[in-house]
Amino acid sequence: MSSSAKKKRGGVLSRRDFMSGAAAAAAFTIVPRHVLGGRGYKPPSEKLNIAGVGVGGQGASDMRSLSGENIVALCDVDFSHAARTFKRYPEARQYKDFRVMLEKEEKNIDGVVVATPDHTHAIISITAMKMGKHVYCEKPLTHSVFEARRMAQVARENKVATQMGNSGQASVGTRVMAEYIADGALGAVREVHSWTDRPSNGLFRVYWPQGVGRPKEEEKVPDTLDWDLFLGPAPERPYHPAYHPFVWRGWWDFGTGALGDMGCHAFDPIFRALELEHPTSVQASSTLVNNDTFPLASTVHFQFPARQDMPPVKLTWYDGGIKPPRPDELDEGGQLPNTGTMFVGDKGKMLGYNLIPESRRKEIGPPPEILPRSPGHFQEWIDACKGGKPAGANFEFASLVTQVVLLGNIALRPELRETLTRTTLKWDPVDMKITNLPEANEYFHTEYRSGWTL
Repeated sequence: MSSSAKKKRGGVLSRRDFMSGAAAAAAFTIVPRHVLGGRGYKPPSEKLNIAGVGVGGQGASDMRSLSGENIVALCDVDFSHAARTFKRYPEARQYKDFRVMLEKEEKNIDGVVVATPDHTHAIISITAMKMGKHVYCEKPLTHSVFEARRMAQVARENKVATQMGNSGQASVGTRVMAEYIADGALGAVREVHSWTDRPSNGLFRVYWPQGVGRPKEEEKVPDTLDWDLFLGPAPERPYHPAYHPFVWRGWWDFGTGALGDMGCHAFDPIFRALELEHPTSVQASSTLVNNDTFPLASTVHFQFPARQDMPPVKLTWYDGGIKPPRPDELDEGGQLPNTGTMFVGDKGKMLGYNLIPESRRKEIGPPPEILPRSPGHFQEWIDACKGGKPAGANFEFASLVTQVVLLGNIALRPELRETLTRTTLKWDPVDMKITNLPEANEYFHTEYRSGWTL
């Protein structure tokens, strides 16, 4: 493509210069090399010794993705739920309490994979990092804004390799999104819409319950489950299968709802492509919400300030089956997918990593390939553990995305409902506070149950 053609397609040569060469890699990984490669360093010729915490659900998949390394220890509060993973790695030592595992296996473990419910991510990850262990933690990185900041801080202090489990960040599509925007195919981007059908997919599937109250009946704790360890720092409550396994996502005490589950996937490429940091304000609306579970559906608006030569951006999140209006640019008969992202620029729109309509995509062609491709999401972390460059979703970057996602959940808090219907939350990321509604600041962190601390 000629220089004149580039100018016609966006007038953003300064941004493209910034995104080219070595600067592209730095912009896409966010943090410098010095934050990684600590006490657990091993040369590339050696395999890592990996321990998993929470290996019955997503953790089972994570273990399979890392099976080229040495799986030496496995921990789960429910031995029945984790039975298949235990069977797959018969040489790995089995534990219920992550604290016991880390104490006994400290000299044997290089890295820890955390795939427990959201409310225990920070406690487990920070304990491991303080021992000098590299950590891979599922998304969202934490249960609270405060925990997300603390995770990044501890990772820096201990110089360990980290990665959040939003595997899509390593995809080619994520890079193509950024390359189209850097090349000026959309012009200045002022709006982004992102949505998911979770927690339910129409009438055919419910991923987990939301908009429901706490069960009144009590049930016997299964013999294979340590319910006290499952609760961890969360408030005491009787066991019920409405909480475990997997269905914990919809409960305020354990999960982070649809936005927490899918927001870290969806926001990651948006933050990279548009170089977003913290928003200046957040506003939300939803179906009825209660003190136990997240609402069935919600819409959250994030306002971001101008960056360098890029204008302010309004990012709108939708869940529970709500979608943005169908764009006129979709070809006849085309519909928005159940989960997706749409960028709206002065010169066009992009759905996922495809320009719309198809005629414009064909006219423009693929963008110049200026960003390095990933060796794979898990391979990024393995390489970082062995002294390579930071993984793409390292905790420095993952903390930022998670903080913003969880700010959206604060805007949905039932305790603030009456006020929030009339208020846009103003966010000061430096002092870490909401400036116009002081009572909202109480929700940056939750009080841990006795015996649990960071």
